[in-house]
Amino acid sequence: MNEYNLTTGALQKIMKGIDIDKPILQMLGYKKLPKNKDGATDRYRLLVSDGEKLNSFTMLATQLNNLIEDDILNEFSICKITNYHLSSVNNSGKEKRVMLILDIEVVVSGEKVGGRIGNPTNIELKSEPDTPSTSTTTTVRHQNGSTRTGNSNQASSDIHTTPIAALSPYQNRWVIKARVINKSPIKTWSNSRGEGKLFSMDLIDESGEIRCTAFRDVVDKFYDLIVTGNIYYISRCVLKAANKQFNTMKNDYEMTMNSDTEIVPCHDSSNDIPTLQFNFSPISQVESKEKNDLLDVLGVVTTVGDVQHITARTTGRELIKRDISIVDDSGTMVTVTLWGTQAEEFGASNNTIIAIKGARVGEFNGGKNLSLVMSSIIEKDPDIPEAHRLRGWYTAVGHSETAKSLSRVGGSTDFNGPLYTFQEATDARLGEKMNLPDSFTAVATIKQIRTENSLYRACPVESCKKKLIDQDNGIFRCEKCNKEYPNFTYRLLASMELADATGSRWITAFNEEAEKILGMSAQELGELKENDKDAYLQKFGEATFKTFMFNLKARSEVFQDEMRIKHVCTSAGPINYKTYLPHLIDKVSKLLNIEKLDSN
Repeated sequence: MNEYNLTTGALQKIMKGIDIDKPILQMLGYKKLPKNKDGATDRYRLLVSDGEKLNSFTMLATQLNNLIEDDILNEFSICKITNYHLSSVNNSGKEKRVMLILDIEVVVSGEKVGGRIGNPTNIELKSEPDTPSTSTTTTVRHQNGSTRTGNSNQASSDIHTTPIAALSPYQNRWVIKARVINKSPIKTWSNSRGEGKLFSMDLIDESGEIRCTAFRDVVDKFYDLIVTGNIYYISRCVLKAANKQFNTMKNDYEMTMNSDTEIVPCHDSSNDIPTLQFNFSPISQVESKEKNDLLDVLGVVTTVGDVQHITARTTGRELIKRDISIVDDSGTMVTVTLWGTQAEEFGASNNTIIAIKGARVGEFNGGKNLSLVMSSIIEKDPDIPEAHRLRGWYTAVGHSETAKSLSRVGGSTDFNGPLYTFQEATDARLGEKMNLPDSFTAVATIKQIRTENSLYRACPVESCKKKLIDQDNGIFRCEKCNKEYPNFTYRLLASMELADATGSRWITAFNEEAEKILGMSAQELGELKENDKDAYLQKFGEATFKTFMFNLKARSEVFQDEMRIKHVCTSAGPINYKTYLPHLIDKVSKLLNIEKLDSN
């Protein structure tokens, strides 16, 4: 009894190469396949039935994995297959046809169906002499049931194409029709084996995405041809397993162009080829993500930092960066770091909406931040429904709300804990709990900085940084490493007195935060101290009487048999008046009882 109108006989016809428009099948189970390498995307093999035959050589496109993981496509569910592709794989030395499901609609859930329909038997396929081999001809079934075949030398309307999701190392004769959503600058390298250059482009079609890279002479052949946003027919590339260390695309494979590669611009109307696709996560979810996780975010720019030139500690290379802050309707703010040309060319101002694909999660000072990597894509004021909704929220209420910040980046002006005066911190008895620090934020002015012992010679090993013992013979000893070194690095450990209108505190600022406050690196200060002591002391004098927003940790400790509270600076930066002024207004309102007057 086929009360759910299964398309009886469909599987036998489909596997023979006969096109069936939107067949209705039943899903009887699935199996997660072993990953071919670490970081690969999960792939699911399905057991499907048309009420008459069973087919276990059915694969679900990886972009539909959520249907399995969210228990939407479950056992016994009735499904309409709206887009599929017939491919082939090498099965024990023989080519086996595989049905790849690219789009599917669950018509009835498995719980409602409750069991298997009919008594289907395993499908049996015999090779058909008049059926072309899928290793030489590829046919795409679209939602309207149309079929296109041909080769790359024919008119574009006759070119046969393979969906990106169906690409397999077992097939080498394919043509994809894809949109370029990102093209990297040309990068050069030089090492003991010679010199070279490369560029990569990210491709997308209705089935999935993939990265394609060119090296050396192939760069010159194709770089100027490729225009981001345009659609191309691409064939004769080498397909290999994706290196997930550098490739964040949602595909187990990546393509490499070579001298045989063909790329032909597509001038057809291609509404079926999507543009850049995002899978946005609320900014609030960044807090629960692991370091180095990648995600897409959408936010309103609230602050734009200046371009900074820094030197990488490990390589000595000069880097260019810019920090911006974004907020969304989860009421959460995060700092995003842009690098290189993206940092230099970022022309957005406050209140601009930006969409970022593939931002990497980072950790610093106990907070979370995001940064753009080589593969990240950023769009300003994208014309998408999510951006329009976010604009409406920000215009109505978001611009006046105080957002929770996840980032504790140096120079960031966000609160890390409640904002207190020093007297309020005392009244709240912050830091009095043994072995349990309290965090709070204070807006304070530097009253004085002790210059003695503020700079020391540290172990040159990056993971150590302990103070060295000067043996007065040009050699320095590290007790922690139990080694002697002829060199050292300078580090700061600044003790300073901060004051506000209610009192003062002595705090300790370690190297990175002390460098920001003094406006000079520890190494530069060390060299200044060696060559011009007066100029060295003047740098400390210039920092006094400056006001910052300090994030502090207060902790109890025993010193010379007495209990005391020690304060450590975890970050310092300029005052963020967008968040500080509402705090002051709220305090003044409460003091003047304005809320009570308004309620009357």
